[in-house]
Amino acid sequence: MSDRPEARLGSPPLPTPRGTLSAGVVSALAHGRPVPGPERAAEADPYGDDLHLALYVLYELHYQGFDGVDDDREWDPGLLALRRALEHCFLTALRVDVPPPVSAKEALDELQIEPVGHDGASVSHYLQRDGEPGQLAEYMALRSLYHLKEADPHAWVIPRLHGRAKAAMVAVEYDEFGAGRPEEIHAGLFADLMEDLGLETVYGHYLDATPAEALATVNLMSLFGLHRALRGALVGHFAAVEVTSSPGSRRLAKALRRTGAGPAAVRFYDEHVEADAVHEQVVRHDVVGGLLESEPALEPDVVFGVQATTLLEDRLAATLLTAWHDGRSALRAPA
Repeated sequence: MSDRPEARLGSPPLPTPRGTLSAGVVSALAHGRPVPGPERAAEADPYGDDLHLALYVLYELHYQGFDGVDDDREWDPGLLALRRALEHCFLTALRVDVPPPVSAKEALDELQIEPVGHDGASVSHYLQRDGEPGQLAEYMALRSLYHLKEADPHAWVIPRLHGRAKAAMVAVEYDEFGAGRPEEIHAGLFADLMEDLGLETVYGHYLDATPAEALATVNLMSLFGLHRALRGALVGHFAAVEVTSSPGSRRLAKALRRTGAGPAAVRFYDEHVEADAVHEQVVRHDVVGGLLESEPALEPDVVFGVQATTLLEDRLAATLLTAWHDGRSALRAPA
């Protein structure tokens, strides 16, 4: 790891609003103005920029917070009431739009079906074959909103699991957090990747540049992680990430090598090829299997977590690939 300052030692500035909801949240946090009423959430696009920026800002109060915002605002009743209404809007849309439910085994098996060749819908396939250095940089910039806090959202579920599921979840998270070696924490490895690509490594730096489709993927795991009632969905989300990570990481490592990225950039994905191939089996058999053994009624929630993750990742992929095929940036502001 380089000798650059730790990316998460400070809190980022509040972002630029994208509509009335996010403007209300930012104003409430920055200037102490009244929080928008929860009824305002019903008018929002459940997948739109305004709702997802507002939700992202509210969730970040539970992570790193924002510069100049008092830590006590994390539990502000007005902000929590608005957050609940935004979550309801988002969750309702997801429950309508995910496919019909299947078994947990079927949902996870479907994730392992790799497209034949370059199917035109996979970002990692596109980047491996045709991605330009600038497109790889854009992809890493928007993914930084999660990867600079990698594994943190999933840690919320640990106190809500029992026995085999808890032990296995902690084992996987232990690897994500460097297995006791701070220089191996995956969030730090991603910051090294960003530095290698000439990107800014400060936590939250690319928030204003990140479109709603990417914010939604980060918000989903915070939503699942912060609600005990959605612990099954969080396990489903975690399983979806781990099952798909190894082959996707292999393609991204090849893309970075093809475009001449440095060793730190390649290393992040090489690490995930090896580690997540092991994690996949632990998650399937012990985290998901252990949870459903102790709480079988949660199987529909696990499946919902898998399917909602796939839905949002597909929406993000379509946004990125459409922009790149059109010869334009996929970010709201170029990285």
